[in-house]
Amino acid sequence: MTDMLTRRNILTLAAVSTAALAVTAGNPAWSEDAAKPAATPVPGTPADVKIPESAGKVDPAKLMEQGPLKDIVMGKADAPVTIIEYASMTCPHCAHFTVATLPAIKEKYIDTGKAKLILREFPFDPRAAAAFMLARCAPEDRYYPLVDVLFKQQEQWAASANAVEPLMQISKLAGFTQESFNACLTNQKLLDDVNASRDRGAKDFGVNATPTFFINGTKYAGALSVDEMSAIIDGLL
Repeated sequence: MTDMLTRRNILTLAAVSTAALAVTAGNPAWSEDAAKPAATPVPGTPADVKIPESAGKVDPAKLMEQGPLKDIVMGKADAPVTIIEYASMTCPHCAHFTVATLPAIKEKYIDTGKAKLILREFPFDPRAAAAFMLARCAPEDRYYPLVDVLFKQQEQWAASANAVEPLMQISKLAGFTQESFNACLTNQKLLDDVNASRDRGAKDFGVNATPTFFINGTKYAGALSVDEMSAIIDGLL
């Protein structure tokens, strides 16, 4: 009976997400697999360190304005470099950044107070929205740890025939019960806010692929390597 209820919750989530996600239908720009821009050298960095060209710049003050969901900051609030990442939980490039790049960036810049990271929701599908909802329902100090596990185990739930069981098992690590899991995934306001975060990113900041980064307001589209992101941050310190 409990499993049936949970499946209904996921199906309900998928149904209510359809309208919000309809704006992506038939628009090839809304792609998790958007190609990275051509890499170019950054002045003042070693010749073999290259980063993608900037995809533009937005007003940092506008970028930092409160959106539909509270920003959860990884790092010190007064860090001189602000990294904002728009991601989809089902995006393999976003998972690769979290697994392959973020640990080194965290150790070198975030843990030392030089930079802070803010993850913002940009779900491309109902499963991505569901994963973000679960992260938001967790206690704030478990938000990034849960996001980390969801990305690391992305293949287990994102491509599963039935995502309920693997998502529930992962959620238990953050202290969820069956009841709190069900309640989270049937929270219509939270779903609306997650989708509104995506819509704001697209409308106000031109986000059309994931991951997209804004580093002190400068936009970079595509997953960045450790060397690429380090070169950008070093140029701002």
